[in-house]
Amino acid sequence: MKLWAIGDLHLSFSEDGKLKKPMGIFGNNWENHDQKIRENWIKKVSYEDLVMIPGDISWAMNLEELEFDIEYLKNLPGKKLFIRGNHDYWWTSSKKMKYFFPEGISFIQNDHFQVRDSLYICGTRGWTVPGEKGFTLEDEKIYLRELNRLKLSLDSVPKGLEKEIIVMLHYPPVNMKHEYSGFIELFEEYNVKMCIYGHLHDASIGCRMPDSKWGIEFRLVSADALSFAPLFIKTIS
Repeated sequence: MKLWAIGDLHLSFSEDGKLKKPMGIFGNNWENHDQKIRENWIKKVSYEDLVMIPGDISWAMNLEELEFDIEYLKNLPGKKLFIRGNHDYWWTSSKKMKYFFPEGISFIQNDHFQVRDSLYICGTRGWTVPGEKGFTLEDEKIYLRELNRLKLSLDSVPKGLEKEIIVMLHYPPVNMKHEYSGFIELFEEYNVKMCIYGHLHDASIGCRMPDSKWGIEFRLVSADALSFAPLFIKTIS
């Protein structure tokens, strides 16, 4: 079994299979991005694999509008694991989403996802962090709330086991100067060794985290940063 990651899919399918919001308006690299993702995904991912998708999955405003985007993902190989992005306005209660999603599509919301015996995936959306230009009191409120949600997710992992924890965030866990944050503090407290994140596009991709800092591995997986191909994370025996 292999673990992969790709975020920021920004899907918007209608019943006729066309995108309601073609992403080419954001740059030539986004032209036919759904086809690029599908082709690359099929080349890389097997049906026994797991693909982590850290947010901005769909432009849908509710679950009803999400239907055809889920159909697109359901027909791609592998299991899929979601966290919420800042554009996932369709995101709702755990009860409603569990009922709506087909087998093979899961999500994290104040809990964790277990992979085999000793690998646990935790996560939350995240937010802009202190030290970022224009950081406001409202940002601080949301930032603290997201820290608490990540703590709830990490606390849900069984104690006293030898384990590996990967955290998925939508936002980067630090500001653009890569300064220490509350997210990094939680990673250290819970011995998190890898963080998967998205959200960065265009010129901001150049502000990505280094591959390793504070003894933690960081992987930027927004779709355009990966040329619309899932990134291999690791093999799980």
